[in-house]
Amino acid sequence: MQEMFLEALAAKADLLDLAENDSPDGTVSTPPAGVPGEAEQPTPELVEVEVGSSALLRCPLDSSGNLSYVDWFVIHKEKRTLIFRVRQGQGQSEPGQYHDRLSLQGPGASLVLTQVTPHDDRVFLCQSKRPRSQEHRIQLRVYKAPEEPTIHISTNGISVNNHELEEVATCVGRNGYPFPQVIWYKNRQALKEEKNRIHIQSSQIVESSGLYTLKSILKAQLVKEDKDAQFYCELNYRLPSGNHMKESREVTVPVFYPAERLWLEVEPVGMLKEGDRVEIRCLSDGNPAPHFTINKKNPSTGEMEEQETPDNGILVLEPAQKQHSGVYQCQGLDLEDITSLSSDTEKLLVNYVSDVRVSPAAPEGQEGGSLTLTCEAESNQALAFQWLREKTGQVLEEGPTLQLLGLKREAGGGYRCVASVPSVPGLNRTQLVNVAIFGPPWMALKERKVWVKEDTMQNLSCEASGYPRPTISWNVNGTASEQVQDPQRVVSTVNILVTPELLETGIQCTASNSLGRNITTIFLIRVGLTTLTPDSSTAAGPSTSTVSPHARANSTSTERKLPEPESKGVVIVAVIVCILVLAVLGAVLYFLYKKGKLPCGRSGKQEITMPPSRKSECVVEVKSDKLPEEMGLLQGSIGDKRAPGDQGMGHSNDARVKKWLQSPKGGEESFSVSSLQRCGYRYLFYQQGGRVAAQASVTQSHP
Repeated sequence: MQEMFLEALAAKADLLDLAENDSPDGTVSTPPAGVPGEAEQPTPELVEVEVGSSALLRCPLDSSGNLSYVDWFVIHKEKRTLIFRVRQGQGQSEPGQYHDRLSLQGPGASLVLTQVTPHDDRVFLCQSKRPRSQEHRIQLRVYKAPEEPTIHISTNGISVNNHELEEVATCVGRNGYPFPQVIWYKNRQALKEEKNRIHIQSSQIVESSGLYTLKSILKAQLVKEDKDAQFYCELNYRLPSGNHMKESREVTVPVFYPAERLWLEVEPVGMLKEGDRVEIRCLSDGNPAPHFTINKKNPSTGEMEEQETPDNGILVLEPAQKQHSGVYQCQGLDLEDITSLSSDTEKLLVNYVSDVRVSPAAPEGQEGGSLTLTCEAESNQALAFQWLREKTGQVLEEGPTLQLLGLKREAGGGYRCVASVPSVPGLNRTQLVNVAIFGPPWMALKERKVWVKEDTMQNLSCEASGYPRPTISWNVNGTASEQVQDPQRVVSTVNILVTPELLETGIQCTASNSLGRNITTIFLIRVGLTTLTPDSSTAAGPSTSTVSPHARANSTSTERKLPEPESKGVVIVAVIVCILVLAVLGAVLYFLYKKGKLPCGRSGKQEITMPPSRKSECVVEVKSDKLPEEMGLLQGSIGDKRAPGDQGMGHSNDARVKKWLQSPKGGEESFSVSSLQRCGYRYLFYQQGGRVAAQASVTQSHP
């Protein structure tokens, strides 16, 4: 029964509310302001939120009001629209744009609006009429920061000759709410509207989301000084946290202005020389650059003549030559206003050295004579001369003249004259001249041995020098060829088949000129199956041997006996054997040292008679280079101890020594005995004539 009573009571209240409204859809008209009898509306409560967040709409009615019966309205264009009802602590949202975004907050009548959009920027009102009418207004302010501003410059550029305002740049700020304010800057200075100078045109576009897109166009009349000016725009906007701003990037606008001055520029800077790559550029202070022409003064007529320039205003001289020196000038034609400008003249100097001349051009001399060589050249700068030996690079003389005294065969060959300009680094010219020394052919060796294999093809070479340059002939049939090394030297090569006849007779190469002849004989030595030759590792095929002149030999070659080449294998084996012998000897000495058997003490030499034989004595053999057949092994035991290898070798030492001394070769000759005591052993060395014997015994002090 109680539930039915509450439902009936709520239905009655709804009917009363409906009767109070002007229309059955819940929309009522707000009384116009200034109607007599109406109290002035209080200032709404301000609530600020960002787009996408939630807003708390409080309904702070006093205690006399009944919060069990509260209605919420939204006011737009002076019309109220019911959006939410509160009955007995229960909330009910009305159909519409707020149906799913409003919810009751706490035990009172406050609401929470979620997912706030720019369309929610309105006045909200909560109203209670029982027991008396009360209401509370809320002004909801919605904010959204715009995106980073973008800026675009005019691609056509701006001419300073145009007296109308032209579009400089456009600034766009997207998706902000409410729309931001734009400020234009030039070189960090804010721009303001100025008649016939600056105009800022802004417009706003409302997107379907309710957000704003701002577009601002800067129009201005620029001057030449603005060619490097930096322009940018700034967006100012507000958020619940306060005021904020965003800046665009800085841009430079192309400004077109006529040229006022032209000039020439030369690269590289500094003193130029022949062979350099030189660029002559025509430059101006206008934008765009005018059409350039580069002219050079004709030294004969005195008139300026246009030079061919594939690139506008760039003349390339590569390589630069002395005829490129002269006076240059640049001219420019501005196609916009048809005005012509000229630069100051520029003098270009290309330093040079002419071709070097040496006299005599083909110097010739006799052995023992002398020669004088003179070097000449021209230049626009002071010259320095230097003579070098071509073969060694040795500096022979500082100056244009070179004197060669006491000529020898070795003086023949190349000499180089260098003419340089000290004040211009890298500027020089050279000339090579060959000095010829008259003489018969000269060859290094009279005879030469070459190791060959029978029935194989062999390349043999023969070299000779002389002036006039000799020719070389061979006394065998074969394919011969000559190579000229220089005006005085020639090399001949012949390819032959090694036959038994050639192994017996050898081969001759003959060098001859108008002053004489010279012969070198090449003996072919057959390589056996077991013979090791210096070229034993050479791959199969024709081998080559060269006979060439020696630098210090005289014109008359002397016979030189060449040693037979030693076998590399034999040398290696000998070295290895020596190393092994030394290693064994060192090991034996080290072993004896550890055993205490190395001889130590004193030695002496005295004349004595033969001592009696004792059991503990041992006589050892000392070989003699003179009488090896007469020496025998005299061994005995030491301390009555004998090694197993010595069994059966013991003899009576006294008897053997006496027998040896009584031999026919001993006779009545006197003999000497040398004694040596080392580490408990006493050694006696007997010598008579060319024979030697040794005897060893243990001393009393030996343990």
